[in-house]
Amino acid sequence: MAEIIDLSLLTDAKRYFHKLLDARGVSYFLRKDGHRLFQIEQSKVEMVVRTAARARPPHMRRPPNCAVDHARKEIRRELIRRVVQAMLQTGL
Repeated sequence: MAEIIDLSLLTDAKRYFHKLLDARGVSYFLRKDGHRLFQIEQSKVEMVVRTAARARPPHMRRPPNCAVDHARKEIRRELIRRVVQAMLQTGL
């Protein structure tokens, strides 16, 4: 079965993600009280995708669930890349 990808949703989600990343940094997306050293806080990733979905023009339909899931995965992947990059820069 083909996977549905909503490119406008993905673009908007990445734009919001980069705005938050520039304003607050990578640590904003990490859980502070988790048992792991670098644990991603799911609610922040969900907030980025939900904001992108709500910012759509009124004439566009709500994105399908599989498109929202794909956007969520892409934001998580980008966040993991950023965390690993920050770890390598600090020497961890």
